[in-house]
Amino acid sequence: MTAVAGAMDAEDDRLQNLLAITDTSLNNGDSADSLADLLDRIKAVLGVDAVVVLLLDESGDYLVAHASRGLEEEVRQGMRVPVGSGFSGRIAAQGRPLAIEDVTEDTVVNPVLYERRISSMLGVPLVRDDHVIGVLHVGCLDARTFTEDETHLLTVAAERVAGIVTARELAAETAAVQLLGRSLRPRRFPAISGAQFAGRYAPAAHRLIGGDWYDTFTLPNEHLWLIVGDVAGHGLRSAVVMGRIRSTLRAYALLGGGPAEVLEQTDHKMHYFGMDAMTTMLCAVSAPPYETFEIADAGHPACVLAAPGEDASLVAVETDPPLGSFPGVRRTSVSVDLPLGAVLLLYTDGLVESRHIPVSEGMERLRAVVRADHPEVVCRTAMLRMVGDRIPDDDIAVLAMRRVAL
Repeated sequence: MTAVAGAMDAEDDRLQNLLAITDTSLNNGDSADSLADLLDRIKAVLGVDAVVVLLLDESGDYLVAHASRGLEEEVRQGMRVPVGSGFSGRIAAQGRPLAIEDVTEDTVVNPVLYERRISSMLGVPLVRDDHVIGVLHVGCLDARTFTEDETHLLTVAAERVAGIVTARELAAETAAVQLLGRSLRPRRFPAISGAQFAGRYAPAAHRLIGGDWYDTFTLPNEHLWLIVGDVAGHGLRSAVVMGRIRSTLRAYALLGGGPAEVLEQTDHKMHYFGMDAMTTMLCAVSAPPYETFEIADAGHPACVLAAPGEDASLVAVETDPPLGSFPGVRRTSVSVDLPLGAVLLLYTDGLVESRHIPVSEGMERLRAVVRADHPEVVCRTAMLRMVGDRIPDDDIAVLAMRRVAL
């Protein structure tokens, strides 16, 4: 009877430990607090002296200390462990639990562990969508052999840690996206005589931002730049690359070159500094009174020109390869006349392409709906006729400019 009671007590303890780790209340509130609370519970339930979360860096080659209870200096020092080396590195490389009972300079690569006299360790991989994203490990000052139940408990805890980390990353990405989106879109259009402007940006379904953008600015030499571009991919990474390209192009434009030269310089920097994202872009540049634009096209859909009383047309420009595709490409530009009252419409392919409509057909449909009108009307009509109530498959950026009397 005593043995049965003991077994029941042990099972009850095991269930209580599992409940402590899987408590759904940890999902409430700030994710940083949730992670800290979970690490405290792991430390208490397993009776260990330290708990550490390490996450893979962007390269996937190193684990970086992310959170800890008991070894906080790992986080403060930004401790890095090569994947495949040492205790945590082996767990990340092999994707399975590992325990050691004798922490020495030969069994770990992190000096903090043996300097703090950690004796025994147990670690498990953090997994998301069948991919290892990090390691969760615990350590004891006393020699100890971890049991199968304790390994299972830490594995369950790792699932919770991975979920909290994912929520934390999502929240951080959302905040970064919102801030980045506000900073990259023009706050206002140039207040200049002789031109009117309007623009639209719509991210693809279920995204807050992407790699599409429009930009317009004037330089000290009074040249007006109209730009629209599309970085391959979606989400925050594409938006970050887009921001770097946008800043690079603005800097080169300030040096006084034309659109073809500036695109060449931007492309060169992309290759040299490893901005490994193919980008299409169209640049149109003019000086007052904006009657002639010099246009350069890097793999981008042709812009639309609509003159008063005439059908709109797709501007015939020699299309060079996208930026980031072939280093050292010599780029070209053409001059296009813009009559008084005419509209120039630049856009990304999300406006004219969908699952059921090829780009060429979409461009022709867009050409048919554009008229020489106020840019706000042009943008509104283009979005209404081309997007309507459908959920965009791709990001959309639209920029319209109309030439008016000085």
